[in-house]
Amino acid sequence: MTFSRRIAAEGLGTALLVATVVGSGIMADRLTTDTAMALMGNTVPTGAILFVLITVLGPVSGAHFNPAVTAVFAARGDVTVPDALAYVLAQVAGGIAGSIAAHLMFDLPVLQLATNARTGASQWFSEVVAAFGLVAVILGGLRSRPQAIPALVGLYITAAYWFTASTSFANPAVTIARALTDTFSGIRPIDAPAFIIAQLIGAFLALWIAGWLFKPSEASK
Repeated sequence: MTFSRRIAAEGLGTALLVATVVGSGIMADRLTTDTAMALMGNTVPTGAILFVLITVLGPVSGAHFNPAVTAVFAARGDVTVPDALAYVLAQVAGGIAGSIAAHLMFDLPVLQLATNARTGASQWFSEVVAAFGLVAVILGGLRSRPQAIPALVGLYITAAYWFTASTSFANPAVTIARALTDTFSGIRPIDAPAFIIAQLIGAFLALWIAGWLFKPSEASK
C-alpha cells in the first residue's frame, strides 16, 4: 500500500476506535446509573470495533492504531523510523478527531478537558500490565496465528477492561484523546503523561520478553 493510504488507515482507524470508546461510554452513562453496567456497555463495543478495524484495515497499514505498538514494531525493524513518526502523528490526530466526533454525535461541546481523576500506583501498574499484555498478544499472534490477531486483540482488550484497575487504556493516542472528553471514559490531562509512560514501559517489556519467549529454537530451523 502507498504511504498516503497507510497513514490514512492509521488516522481513520484510531478515530473510529476513539469514537467508539467515547461514544459508547456516553451512551452507557446515559442509559444506566449502574457503574458496572455502564462499564460493560463501554467494554463490548470497544472489543467489537477492534476486531472489525484490525480485520478491515490490517491489510492496509498493519492496523497499529497505537503509538506504543508502532514504537515496538519500529524497534523490531518492521517499520522505518520516519514511517513510525508519521503513524504516531496520524494516530494522535485521529484519536482527537474521534473524541470530537463522539461529542458531535451526542450534542456535547466539541472542545472539553476531562475531570475524571485516574492516578496512583495501582493505576500506573495496571497500564504497564495492560500494554504488556496487548503487545505480547500481538507478537504471540504474529508468531503462531496471524489471521487470529483481530480476535485476539479484541478479546484481550475486552478482558483487560475488567481485570485492570485502570480499565486498560493501553494506548498513548487513545489516552490523549480521552483527556479531551469530560465524559465517562475521560482522564484528566494532568494524569495522562504517567499513563503514557506506563504504557510504553509495558510495551517494551513485552517486546523483550516475547522476543525470547516466541523466538524459534535452533532445532526448528
